[in-house]
Amino acid sequence: MHSLDQAREDLAATLDPRMPLAPMTVEETGLELSFLLRLAAKCATEQDTVTPSHLAERMKLSKVVVNLLIKELTKLAYLEARGLAGEDVRSDIRYALSAKGADYAQAALRQSSYVGPAPVSLDAFCRQLGLQTIHHERVTPEALAKSLEGLVLSPSLVAKLGPAMNSGQSILLYGPPGNGKTSIAERSARLFRQTIFVPYAIEVGGYVICFYDEAVHQPAVGTGPHPKADRRWVECRRPVIKTGGELTLDLLDLTLSEGANVYEAPIHLKASGGIFIIDDFGRQQVMPQALINRWIVPLERGYDFLTLHTGKKFKVPFDELVVFSTNMAPRDLSDEAGLRRLKYKIFVNTPSREEYIQIFEAYARSVDVELSPRDLELFYDRRYSGESLASCYHPKYLLDFIDSYCAFNGTGKVASLAMLERAWEGVFTSD
Repeated sequence: MHSLDQAREDLAATLDPRMPLAPMTVEETGLELSFLLRLAAKCATEQDTVTPSHLAERMKLSKVVVNLLIKELTKLAYLEARGLAGEDVRSDIRYALSAKGADYAQAALRQSSYVGPAPVSLDAFCRQLGLQTIHHERVTPEALAKSLEGLVLSPSLVAKLGPAMNSGQSILLYGPPGNGKTSIAERSARLFRQTIFVPYAIEVGGYVICFYDEAVHQPAVGTGPHPKADRRWVECRRPVIKTGGELTLDLLDLTLSEGANVYEAPIHLKASGGIFIIDDFGRQQVMPQALINRWIVPLERGYDFLTLHTGKKFKVPFDELVVFSTNMAPRDLSDEAGLRRLKYKIFVNTPSREEYIQIFEAYARSVDVELSPRDLELFYDRRYSGESLASCYHPKYLLDFIDSYCAFNGTGKVASLAMLERAWEGVFTSD
């Protein structure tokens, strides 16, 4: 036993120290034997016969552990051997559920309909999040500049974004609409280079919580999992989850599938190790103060509490960069106590005259619209000298109108002063 432990330690020293290693015993899975036996029996209902290789792939466990489960199920007369899977004497043995085993599997399915990769324990999940915390990443000025390429932002704004992104804490981006708050939040994903390990599912109190989500978890590009890796985890890029007006307090709790007795992890838990963006903050159906109140403990203490339908509460790490984006004034969102929990507050202002022209010229080149600098300057002075504020999205809307108008009329795409005025009247409303 000592030599086996030593061999595992030597192996771990040569690998990514954060990578979970495949369990070689039932105890190392962190799950009860009875739980694994029920899961194996449920997996066996999917085909007439199964082999150790099939079960190992379905449950994402090593064949060593699966063979132990098959041996126990056979001993209990739940599985029966049905000969070799091939003509080669080295082929896997095929197994089928006996009548007694079928009853056992159906009882297990009634208890929980979950069939798939074996979950990881809550302890293993919490331990893994600690190993791959977002706080281990360092945002450099070079990485920040690269992530913001294509956006025209003032140097003073970029200088504020760097420390905030590097903190791994909460950020409030606020200011007039259409000036890049959402784009800044989304591009923050480009800042982080490390991959993380995401479990297919988590076991808590005998219940399964589905965690891995193809819609938000993007597997790392490579040759596949390491042969020694625990395949119950998927190596992914740090996730980015964006939610907006549809966010409710219910989405921040476990969702139980009635009858199936299977839970779905809340969206902010799926963002663990990554970025959670709350866009249009203040436009949700629930009051912003209520959302901030729900997040006071997670934002301040770094952990959250979730509750099973049985009443069992359990603690999970809250490890992610949370970015709130809003067009509303901060004082309209929450009281001072609530705003204090949002560590960084960054005002994203309207573009200056020079920045507006720079954005306009760059987009004109991208859509192949000829532009007269003099006409553009006259247009800016005419339209933005009063109460109308320039906005970063205006150039795109105006040039898209010009592009469509000229294509329809069969004329050259030229943003003359007259055409710019026509575009303004076609795009923006008038009092």
